[in-house]
Amino acid sequence: MSDDTGSGYVANGQEYSRDTNYLTDRITSDGSSPWPVEAGRYRLVIARACPWANRAAIVRRLLGLEPVLSMGICGPTHDERSWTFDLDPGGRDPVLGYERLQEAFLARDPEYPRGITVPAMVDVATKAVVTNDFTQMTLDFSTQWTAHHRDGAPDLYPEHLRDEMDDVMERVYTEVNNGVYRCGFAGSQRAYDRAYDRLWTALDWLEERLSTQRFLMGDTITEADVRLFTTLARFDAVYHGHFKANRQKLAEMPALWAYARDLFQTPGFGDTTDFPQIKEHYYVVHADINPTQVIPQGPDTSNWLTPHGREELGGAPFGDGTPPGPVAQGEEVPADHGPGGIGHRPDGERGQRPRPA
Repeated sequence: MSDDTGSGYVANGQEYSRDTNYLTDRITSDGSSPWPVEAGRYRLVIARACPWANRAAIVRRLLGLEPVLSMGICGPTHDERSWTFDLDPGGRDPVLGYERLQEAFLARDPEYPRGITVPAMVDVATKAVVTNDFTQMTLDFSTQWTAHHRDGAPDLYPEHLRDEMDDVMERVYTEVNNGVYRCGFAGSQRAYDRAYDRLWTALDWLEERLSTQRFLMGDTITEADVRLFTTLARFDAVYHGHFKANRQKLAEMPALWAYARDLFQTPGFGDTTDFPQIKEHYYVVHADINPTQVIPQGPDTSNWLTPHGREELGGAPFGDGTPPGPVAQGEEVPADHGPGGIGHRPDGERGQRPRPA
């Protein structure tokens, strides 16, 4: 998602409240919306830095949708106007021709008044955004795009688990995914203290739940794991220090840390995670809580590849299915941006930071 649109995230004296007013159109296979599932018609726009967009990239890869759903990747920083395609040659998305994701929202509504957020699904023919409703988007990848799933793809939203899954995912979202932001953008000590207590209550619940089962819903991965993973992947690198979520590091919570490494080492998870872009985004864009915009070199990420031992709990990530194949050409995370990488790009190698208009 990231409604992170420039600086000014902290409202003095107030708790953080996320704007969740999205374009909620759906792309469906049953004729229930004006946007039909169609190979090649849409482009998924993400930023690797954003946890909400990262989950869309993971689900797309796990389900094998790469041949039918192209993906554009914005750079890790942005100004108050928009995410930008500063990683692409000439600073333009090669399919849409845009410099800014904002252009796709304005093509949909020239007076579009809300945040320009990722992930976004864009209709390639009209170059207009269809939806940026990140919560529904990935569920629709699982339930509406089934005709295009790869052989051996996992069922990430199994029907018999949906009631419990919805409850688990709601708690993960409100208390953990958004809970770290509630800590980081707290505008008062009272707001921070309350947010901190809520976050760690939920993390303790997850630590206990994952001490006896391999994945959040049992023996195989589901969308619930995808949603939790993108926060865990950013925890020690960003949230522990930058957002003051510092009771413990992830690496100090035995079950959660082993679980996170289990996922990271599963195709689709670690190979979509870019630690330098993650850190550059948070430490540069959130200038009100990091005014120097200095990006820390640590932590060492090589420990993400250490043995996790979760096999002892039984189960398998894909059950009777198979893992996805190699990452699509042009979508690889650079080797030095993964575990054990340099930690951040030197100043001279950063993508151009967009300037305010």
